[in-house]
Amino acid sequence: MTSFKNFTNRLKKNKLKKRERKNSILSIKNNIEELNDLLLQNFSKKTQDSHPNPLNAFGKKCFSQSDEDGITFEILRRIKKINSGFFAELGVGDGTENNTLLLSSLGWKGFWVGGNNLAFKPPKNEKFLFLKKWITAENIVEIFLEGFSHFKLKNIDLISIDLDGNDFYILEALLKSKIQPSVLILEYNAKFPPPIKFKIDYNPNHKWEEDDYFGSSLTTLNDLLTSYDYKLVCCNSHTGANCFFIKKKFSKLFKDVPSDIEKIYSEPRYILYKRFVHKKSIKLIQQILS
Repeated sequence: MTSFKNFTNRLKKNKLKKRERKNSILSIKNNIEELNDLLLQNFSKKTQDSHPNPLNAFGKKCFSQSDEDGITFEILRRIKKINSGFFAELGVGDGTENNTLLLSSLGWKGFWVGGNNLAFKPPKNEKFLFLKKWITAENIVEIFLEGFSHFKLKNIDLISIDLDGNDFYILEALLKSKIQPSVLILEYNAKFPPPIKFKIDYNPNHKWEEDDYFGSSLTTLNDLLTSYDYKLVCCNSHTGANCFFIKKKFSKLFKDVPSDIEKIYSEPRYILYKRFVHKKSIKLIQQILS
């Protein structure tokens, strides 16, 4: 009987030690992630302040993957479109991290399009619409017409495109159909600095394999958009993943932005935060979109 009791006590002690060891490992992991974020935040701030394009200094992360939200907000402040407008975002993942949640929190209306399910049941109301669709150059105009019909729109103020693939061709199809917003936020392949021209071959079934075969270079996007009266004003310095274009009629509001594309370009730095502020709340996102 005593032997069995001793065995039970040893078993309990072993379980306790395993639990303590596991908690210790988790604590170390959390501390490393917090240190990573602290160092990354410091590095990002220095990169923003030293970038030759002063627009980068406005970069902030709210709901975007890195510092895109702050740049977007400053652009909208300058063109006087803070509190109202219509957006469309192509490629929103599960809906918890993207470029237009901030706009919705400001009072904007708009729609998302993506091939994945959202992490929550999307509302369908006068403020927001989610269209679960596989996006191609052939169907993108039809998709936009569906979004426009929901909101009774003829055009739109801001479009964000991050599809990890055929972005150039989908953008081109929109521009040709005269869907030309005041502001464009676009993913670019920063592996190709100016003046290199590059875009992947069009494949309507393209799926990103988490490698460097995606999208197009900054110069290729700039050449296309310049022909439609757009001006490049920023590439986010934190990751070098997204570029920002405005209609040329707003150029006088961005006199501080360099005219040389090489001074606007940001190289790729695909390092992201691990434990940025509090964890994401689905309830918060649902309230913003409702």
